[in-house]
Amino acid sequence: MAGDTGAGAPEVGVLALQGDVREHLAALRAAGASPRPVRRPEELAGVAGLVIPGGESTTISKLATAFGLLEPLRARVAEGLPVYGSCAGMIMLADKILDPRSGQETVGGIDMIVRRNAFGRQNESFEAAVEMADVAGGPVHGVFIRAPWVESVGASAETLAAYDGHPVAVRQGNLLATAFHPELTGDHRVHALFVSMVRAAGR
Repeated sequence: MAGDTGAGAPEVGVLALQGDVREHLAALRAAGASPRPVRRPEELAGVAGLVIPGGESTTISKLATAFGLLEPLRARVAEGLPVYGSCAGMIMLADKILDPRSGQETVGGIDMIVRRNAFGRQNESFEAAVEMADVAGGPVHGVFIRAPWVESVGASAETLAAYDGHPVAVRQGNLLATAFHPELTGDHRVHALFVSMVRAAGR
C-alpha cells in the first residue's frame, strides 16, 4: 500500500498549501507517523493518510484547485484514504458549507453541514476542555480560532465531541474532523487517534 513503510510508522501527508502545516507535522511525528508535506498530486499519491490543516478555508480551496489537487483529493477520499481536518480542514471535509464564499469548494466526504467562523472572529478565539469520544485520558484542550461548528450531521457520520450544543468533532469511516486545533496544544492524542485510523486502513 502507498505510504506503508512496513515499520509501524505510516507515511502521513499534511496538505501544505496554507495554514499551520509545521505544527501538524510535529504532532504527527510525536504520534508515531512519518509525516511529509503534500503540495502536488504525485506527493498525495504516495501517502497512507492526509491532514488538512487549519488556516483559511477559502484560500485552501482555491490553492487546491490551482495546484491540481482538488479532484485527486476527492478521488482518494472516495477510495478510502484516511483524512483528518482541523478547523479549516473540517470545512474542507464537509459535504456542504452553510455560508460558502464565492467559488469556495470542498473535498467533501463527511455527511455534515458546517458554518464558517461560527464561534466568532479572531478576537473571539477561546480555549476550552472538550470531552471527545475515542480519546482516552480525560478532556482534550480545544483551541478555537475563528472556528466552525457543525450545523447538522447526517446518518453516516458520528459526533465525537460537542461544545455549547454544537458538534465540534465528527468521524465518518476513515475521515475525522475537529473544529479546534489540537496541533497547537502539545497534546497529541487526537493525532494518535488519526494515526491509528491510518494503520487500521492499511491492514
